[in-house]
Amino acid sequence: MRLWYKNAIIYELDVETFQDSNGDGVGDFAGLTDRLEYLTSLGINCIWLNPFYPTPNRDNGYDISDYYSVDPRLGTLGDFVDFTYAANDYGIRVIIDLVINHTSIDHPWFQKARQGKDSKYHDYYLWEDEMPEDPAGVVFPGPQESTWTYDEQAGQYYFHRFYKHQPDLNIGNKDVQEEIRKIMGFWLKLGISGFRVDAIPFVIEQDQFDKVAFDNKYDYIRNLRQFLSWRQGDSVLLAEANVKMDLVDEYFGDGDKMHMLFNFMGNQHLFAALAKEEATPLIEGIKKIPEIPEMGQWANFLRNHDELDLGRLDDKTQKFVFDKFAPEETMRIYNRGIRRRLAPMLSNNRHQLELAHSLIFTLPGTPIIRYGEEIGMGDDMSLPERNSVRTPMQWSSEDNGGFSNAPADDLVRKVIDDGEYGYEKVNVVEQQRHEDSLLSWMKKAISVRRQCPEFGAGEFELIETDDAHTLAHRCTWDGQTLIAIHNFANKKASVTLDFGSPDDGVVDLLGDQEYVPVDNDGEHEVKLEPYGYRWFRVRKDGRVNTENK
Repeated sequence: MRLWYKNAIIYELDVETFQDSNGDGVGDFAGLTDRLEYLTSLGINCIWLNPFYPTPNRDNGYDISDYYSVDPRLGTLGDFVDFTYAANDYGIRVIIDLVINHTSIDHPWFQKARQGKDSKYHDYYLWEDEMPEDPAGVVFPGPQESTWTYDEQAGQYYFHRFYKHQPDLNIGNKDVQEEIRKIMGFWLKLGISGFRVDAIPFVIEQDQFDKVAFDNKYDYIRNLRQFLSWRQGDSVLLAEANVKMDLVDEYFGDGDKMHMLFNFMGNQHLFAALAKEEATPLIEGIKKIPEIPEMGQWANFLRNHDELDLGRLDDKTQKFVFDKFAPEETMRIYNRGIRRRLAPMLSNNRHQLELAHSLIFTLPGTPIIRYGEEIGMGDDMSLPERNSVRTPMQWSSEDNGGFSNAPADDLVRKVIDDGEYGYEKVNVVEQQRHEDSLLSWMKKAISVRRQCPEFGAGEFELIETDDAHTLAHRCTWDGQTLIAIHNFANKKASVTLDFGSPDDGVVDLLGDQEYVPVDNDGEHEVKLEPYGYRWFRVRKDGRVNTENK
């Protein structure tokens, strides 16, 4: 069975910081549409859009005031349809954020809900007459002090898992569930291929689910999936669900719930491995991940628009990663995460940057790339909270990095304009000129990865190397086998592979050095440079065994 999302390369972007087409300082859909040719040349075949709905914009668009339109700063519904049509014409699918945990306080539903208990919309939200005991689980400790806020007009307290300007929807309400179905159906008709479901664990964990007609609160996920499949059979649900591994089955079901989950366990242990320059932490993390249904898929990522959450690591490892990648307190956030981009965390070490991306391309799952990572963009620690990693795309050495021709003071967010990561040094045009640039490497790696469905859909197996610095694994699918080897250390390594009979055929797909043919007996010493990596394809019926050398 060929499932498109298993061999996708997903590119995450925020419309408002990608490309401004009309000189008002804000990115828009017309600008994004003009950049589709670049994205095609990069090799991606799916775009994940951060929220673009009308919003007061107190939380980067996640505080939505209208689910059925486009933020006027970004364009119109017509511009959105032009974009999805053009993207599909380029062979690029589009998935969008589905934010059903909360709305903005400015949403008409909440404004009507405040009018009192007689309003139809009052039960769209969660209210209490008296201040409840504040439950644990404030999502943004520091900026957020409580999960209950008093509303003068309603004369009651409303619940908000996130900021006080984002009241939680009462998902137990049948009318709210119907509204969510309408929202999904609306956007599916406008040309998208699915949804990244925001904060789904907080939706599922609402106490109100005990009051509705679900035998199990996780059945609501199946309810969403069924509706999606009825409306558009090849569309997908990608869940932001940073949950314990014993709950993973509840989100995947028997392949009838979520299609994909972000691989938070793999992500955090990957950074532990990069910090320690040892493969062992990542191997330990991989072993904690349970098997998932054939229809299910992990989404592998390095960085996205949120903080790098380290909450799944033990205290000692977490401290080590903080000390390595966020030594200054201003680089940390919410007592659990890092608010930096990948290149600064890795000290802009080209070899480590390639190693990190090679890992997400070859580990079992679908890779997600954050806009700007392909050129090694930096961060701006002067911006508050997570805005540090949400600066405008750097296209060229022109003013504002080619993002906009508006005055710098009118930009939606300041462009990084000085230092090692300033737009005059780090930009698309400059890297397009050089075959040895990070961008050129990314294009090549993505091209090869798209020819390797085994990594996305194959049966995964770790290969023992007896070397704490080296990770080797194989993925087998449809009779074909791929092997990837990664060296986390800043020193050379070598591993001996038994490729079987040389008649089986071995191809070096993406190495950091020239390939040496396999010896007549089938054994071959694979040499790895510091932070090196190798991808091999073994022809059908080939076998691969290893022993450390």
